[in-house]
Amino acid sequence: MENFEVINPTRIIFGKNQLGRLSELLNVQNANKILITYGGGSIKKTGLLDQVLNELKTFEVIEFGGIEPNPEFSTLMKAVVLARNEKIDFILAIGGGSVIDGTKFISGAIGYSTDPWDVLTRKEGCMFTSATPFGTILTLPATGSEANSGAVISRHELGAKVTMGGPLFFPVFSFCDPTQVATLPKRQLANGIIDAYMHTLEQYLTYPMDNLLQEREAESILSTLIEIKDVVNHPRDYRLAANLMHCATHALNGNLRCGVITDWTTHMISHELTALYGIDHACTLAIIAPRLYENRFEDKKEKLAQYGKRVWNLTGSDAEIAKLAIEKTESFFQSLGVKTRLKEYTDDYHKAPKTIRATFEARNWVAMGERQSITPERVEAIVEAAF
Repeated sequence: MENFEVINPTRIIFGKNQLGRLSELLNVQNANKILITYGGGSIKKTGLLDQVLNELKTFEVIEFGGIEPNPEFSTLMKAVVLARNEKIDFILAIGGGSVIDGTKFISGAIGYSTDPWDVLTRKEGCMFTSATPFGTILTLPATGSEANSGAVISRHELGAKVTMGGPLFFPVFSFCDPTQVATLPKRQLANGIIDAYMHTLEQYLTYPMDNLLQEREAESILSTLIEIKDVVNHPRDYRLAANLMHCATHALNGNLRCGVITDWTTHMISHELTALYGIDHACTLAIIAPRLYENRFEDKKEKLAQYGKRVWNLTGSDAEIAKLAIEKTESFFQSLGVKTRLKEYTDDYHKAPKTIRATFEARNWVAMGERQSITPERVEAIVEAAF
């Protein structure tokens, strides 16, 4: 088992009919002037925004909507300027992972005196040293952003998608109400399942480790997501919805990484596909993951076999089970209505392998994966195999 240190200060308020506690939790934070951040406005149609505003009658509230999927730097900077001008002392993010990720950036950039892009690109000496406290009301279970300190930010004009995070960026609290799942379209639910599934696989599908607890926890999340996949057709089923939301939070709240080696190369490649083509993040994960597992089959064979036996109940030789486990994973994604080949999303797919390889080389990403065996050349081959 590897050494590890973990802390997660976020208070999770899970279940239905919990928003009555919102003002109580804000008063604990001595919040007075609150910036509400959200996305395209679905929370207005569902009535959630009105419900929240009703709970915030004793607070001064400013709204900022329009945060995109794959939150855009230029949009977020408008929120930063608004928050500075209005002297905001707390932010409340209402939405899914993109809104929450964007809010994490906003919270750090408010008090940053120079260009916050320098922090995101890790310019030497540049970092956020303070953050405006924030809480979340989760509407889309997928990324786990409601219970971790990481975020992914895009800058379209540069073709960039970058990560940020750190101890400053844990939400103070997160409301996780499974009844919100009933408001979601099938596509978003399928994406949420794949997102949670792949967050788990990135921390599990490496090589066998001595941390038996973490491996069993990962396997339980994967098995549960398979079991409740029919939530895409029955989003009002509270049992299915609650288990999806619970799995998505636990897939990336920090627990699964304790004492184990992780991968994350599938995510690194998929971020570039999303930046190139605007394809949903979960769909790019579904495109890349099976091909990466095939490319690094010998590196991952032992764990693929374990995964096949424990999660998919497969039998045969380890090599046979490992290959079938990849097929089962891809079939699972397809059963959710998600296509797993790049050419099914764009006619301009031929440029992707060399473009992404060049991006990795420019960033000096030359030894990736749990064994540091994935090179930019292999990235090119993985993307080409995903056509």
